[in-house]
Amino acid sequence: MLVYLAWCSESIPEDLAGPWVELRPLAGGLVLVESGDSLSRVYHEIKGAVADGAALIVAPLRDRPKLKGLPAGTTTWLKDRVPRTTDQRSAAGPTSAL
Repeated sequence: MLVYLAWCSESIPEDLAGPWVELRPLAGGLVLVESGDSLSRVYHEIKGAVADGAALIVAPLRDRPKLKGLPAGTTTWLKDRVPRTTDQRSAAGPTSAL
């Protein structure tokens, strides 16, 4: 299973049927999508459900993002599905010695 982050300039219906296990609303137009299907399939299913001309972006989450202020349970939901693969200290580069 993959997790996708999708944002649309209009609301994405919470009960939208599609090629996913779960569609988890976060905030106006922002949802997490758990699916075994491809990025293209998830994108086109959401695109078909919203108005023509609505802005839409769908991206896979390969690493668990940092987050704050989202609905209760979102952090746990992500921890159960998306690994933390980047060591944040080494990603920032070496520290300078004093």
